[in-house]
Amino acid sequence: MSRITNPFRRRPAAVAALAATALAAAAVTAAPAAVAADSTSDPLTVAYVEVNSSDLRAVGDYELADGSNAFDLAIIFAANINHDGTAATLHLNDRVTATLENADEQIRPLQEKGIKVTLSLLGNHQAAGFANFPTQAAAAAFADEVAAVVTRYGLDGVDIDDEWVAYGTPGVPAANDQSARWLVEALDAKLPAGSIISLYDIGETAESLKTAPASVLDKLDYIWNPYYGQYNVPAYPGVGADRLGAAAIDLTQTSAATAANLARRTVQDGFGVYVTYNLTAGDHSDYVSSFTRVLSGQDAVYVG
Repeated sequence: MSRITNPFRRRPAAVAALAATALAAAAVTAAPAAVAADSTSDPLTVAYVEVNSSDLRAVGDYELADGSNAFDLAIIFAANINHDGTAATLHLNDRVTATLENADEQIRPLQEKGIKVTLSLLGNHQAAGFANFPTQAAAAAFADEVAAVVTRYGLDGVDIDDEWVAYGTPGVPAANDQSARWLVEALDAKLPAGSIISLYDIGETAESLKTAPASVLDKLDYIWNPYYGQYNVPAYPGVGADRLGAAAIDLTQTSAATAANLARRTVQDGFGVYVTYNLTAGDHSDYVSSFTRVLSGQDAVYVG
């Protein structure tokens, strides 16, 4: 693993700050073993939030019956990799910038509850992508920009999502096998200690990393399925089930029955991550409970 092994242990939100302090001082714990069928494994539960239309802080509006968090990781969707005519550059649209600048209301309350907050990095229909950096130095320069934002706003890491880049078409350099590896290595070196690096299993970046050496894959904390309403196991040699997410749901499109079924398969197969997308405002606790009661054995409670 890159920095943290099994950092997400469920605990009541009221004691999250004390627990976080204790965790920082504690020794790294071993990753959990795969669970037997029909038990609960309490996987990491991810919530992508489209901040163009929803507030990130909604992730903190759900707790489990025992007062612990229903979601473990909130992802700001999304920053972009753009091209300025010369090189790749990090772009933050107005809503992403507003979320970051309003960290005291949008980010810190989540972190104080023990919820990690990371930034999605997404392609943007331009010449630059994570899979076509021309040199290691170019990848490192982009990683410097990312690290500066993570550090400035006190984020807990980044998610790499290689969509919307038409590699090898007119005006867009083709993908190469080294680019994504350079980026992962640079992010691992430049992000603050304890940062999370996750990978959305899609695009040329994901394809090239499937054949990356263990020294690169070990720098990715989590890899998960990008197709909502489906159960697809990411195939990366040597990456254990505790770091993988096969189930992914759209909170506004996937049926509660499917969400529960995918949660059940996650537990039965011993995977460590359950991915959700597009959390919106309001009380959706009945729906959220459809998967939390399978993943953790508890209903979700709306506390927003």
